[in-house]
Amino acid sequence: MFRTVPGSAKPLALAISASLAAPLVLAAPAGATTAPPATGRYTVTALKFTVEAGGRSCTVDADLYRPEGVDSGHRAPAVLTTNGFGGSKADGSTDATAKAFAARGYVALAYSGLGFGKSGCLISLDDPAIDGRAASRLVDFLAGTLAADDGTRADYVTKDAADDPRVGMIGGSYGGAVQLATAAVDHRVDALVPLITWNNLEYSLAPNGVDAKTPGAFKWQWANGFYLMGEGQPLLNPSLDPSRIGSLGCLHFVADACRTVRLLNSGRYPADRTEAMQRFARSVSPVSYLRQVKAPTLIVQGQADSLFNLNEAQASYETLKAQGTETKMIWQSWGHSGGITDPAAGELNLGQGNLETSYVGRRILAWFDRYLHRDTSADTGPAFAYYRDWQSGYGTAAAVPAPNSKLYLSGDGKLVDSHAKVARGSREYRNRLLPTSHSESSLAGMIGLPDPKPYDTRGTYLGWTSDPFKAPVDVVGSPKATLKVVSPRTEQVQNSGDAADKLVLFAKVYDIAPDGTKTLVHRLVAPVRVPDATRPFTVKLPGIVHRYETGHRMEFVIAGSDSAYFGNRGIKPVTVTSAPGDTGVLELPVVRGALS
Repeated sequence: MFRTVPGSAKPLALAISASLAAPLVLAAPAGATTAPPATGRYTVTALKFTVEAGGRSCTVDADLYRPEGVDSGHRAPAVLTTNGFGGSKADGSTDATAKAFAARGYVALAYSGLGFGKSGCLISLDDPAIDGRAASRLVDFLAGTLAADDGTRADYVTKDAADDPRVGMIGGSYGGAVQLATAAVDHRVDALVPLITWNNLEYSLAPNGVDAKTPGAFKWQWANGFYLMGEGQPLLNPSLDPSRIGSLGCLHFVADACRTVRLLNSGRYPADRTEAMQRFARSVSPVSYLRQVKAPTLIVQGQADSLFNLNEAQASYETLKAQGTETKMIWQSWGHSGGITDPAAGELNLGQGNLETSYVGRRILAWFDRYLHRDTSADTGPAFAYYRDWQSGYGTAAAVPAPNSKLYLSGDGKLVDSHAKVARGSREYRNRLLPTSHSESSLAGMIGLPDPKPYDTRGTYLGWTSDPFKAPVDVVGSPKATLKVVSPRTEQVQNSGDAADKLVLFAKVYDIAPDGTKTLVHRLVAPVRVPDATRPFTVKLPGIVHRYETGHRMEFVIAGSDSAYFGNRGIKPVTVTSAPGDTGVLELPVVRGALS
């Protein structure tokens, strides 16, 4: 079936839910034919594809949007778009994205991702061998080498070679990872723009700011929210397709995903099961296959994002850059934790399609001009750019700034700028069986619900506060702290063979205004499961972009718990001792101003 739909030929409009943003694949004009002028009209044809993925035969449900005037003699570039986690081809973001591209003259193919909508198979978390291969088969369709189940072929898409459409991809969150997964298995992809996505699900779901080998603190709110959304798909989208049904106790995910969630929820980390969990989490994450990604990649990550923080983007960026893959990175304002539906003025708003009038939008257009249109005059911008909320604009740098300024943890609770100012002293906190600190209600920012202000309960945390700053101080990048704690109760059990017995704490940085108002920057914390409480350890905090205004103070806090994470098993008192020659150090990447 097909229908003719009137559209609009005005500038490109992308309607995407950034938290579940859909991946897009674009092919730029090439060859002897020229795409006809966009008329804003197109036909829509429902299609189904049968693909092999993960050892199962899966039906992919799709809609093909063909612009008026496009045929084998007048080819047009293509857009492949799929839903984010929990959606389908018919949801607002996916459908609107396909319509926007079709109205601009692109051939668009919108499909429900594996395990969602009316598409078959299990949710496999953007596994390259499953989700990446499935997307690659749809690229075959756009190249004209694969027919839909009803025999339909797309012989009107611009191509570089007989089976090689010039292809780029763009998408956020679940749609960001799938484009990296696709590019790892299909080198026909020529350009990528992953937004607000992950580098390593092991870090995303149970982050440890100290040691990647030791499991961190479980983000129970984020993880269980998405798990329930996935397991509920057979109820939300009833289907008799047997490929959509998993095993007992794991209805709709691949079995390893369910085992991972069950282990994390158990609060126990026996060595053998923990290693299996870590292997699986890494196998479906870009950290394990980025070496196979050769397509130029523009990484866009959100500052307001506790699900996939800026450190994830930086890890992918540095890996790609080190191996010689052309890559640049932008830290925009919005992410999963806020700003998705109402971005700051001048920021990319995919629902409004302000690509031409926003900084990030112009960078995306230039990226595709350079690598899809092969326009060597297109300026793809600086290596690194970051949104500054105090100026409503972007700063730029040749690289992500590294920590370059130090403050020391004094025994009297002050942050001081030299060893000589450190007072001798020791202080203690005790965690309780229930959380006594709050950073966020993880899903609140994504769905627009109110969230209580961050707080810490007296006696269950330690804080160190600087003097008021004499001039503005701008911090861009990931702070780090080197600490030494004393916890005899932890020392008695930390070598039990279960990582859950190790000490857990949460490091964070506040901004304190002259009136005493405290702001936890983007509500971000660094969970730490200390590998060995008898030795010093260094914590890498989540990256931030923040200005401390004149008269404001900085407070560094370590807390015994956080309501958004699983914490300690039992009560583990912690003492921190300071002396002029032996104390903790907080290091910050300062790009303007001075800490003294």
